[in-house]
Amino acid sequence: MPDNSNDQSDAAQSSQDYVLVVEDSEVDFEILSRAFRRVKFMPKIHHCTDGDAAVAHLNATLDIEKKIQKPGLILLDLNLPGTDGREVLSIIKSSPGLREIPVIILSTSNNDNDIRYCFSIGAEKYLQKPISADEFTETANVIKRFWNDYVDNSGGSCN
Repeated sequence: MPDNSNDQSDAAQSSQDYVLVVEDSEVDFEILSRAFRRVKFMPKIHHCTDGDAAVAHLNATLDIEKKIQKPGLILLDLNLPGTDGREVLSIIKSSPGLREIPVIILSTSNNDNDIRYCFSIGAEKYLQKPISADEFTETANVIKRFWNDYVDNSGGSCN
């Protein structure tokens, strides 16, 4: 079975100040990464390309022997191969060891039922995936502001 995750930085495994991006589209992941750089938001990133890899990574953070820190933020697509994003969100928010991690949904779906479901389970934000580069830049700014507000409440910041 192929490894469906990759690290943008080895340090992502040792610092809680990293973002877990769960996105199956390599194109969307690259556009988002570029938008982050454009707005000078450069956290460490761990990228999973499907729901199963994301759940495996998050479960590994609960294993004390593996010494993998939990992410500071999860960006989650809903329409994923394998375990879909709705189920991943449900797993996260029902797990005592994971539920405190903020989750931002980043999806092409603008279905009211999806939006209501995600908020009812505990997603902190729901952002519709942009189409243009300018819209991706604005979305990156929204994520950066959320991150800085979240981390600032913990006594730090991320630029």
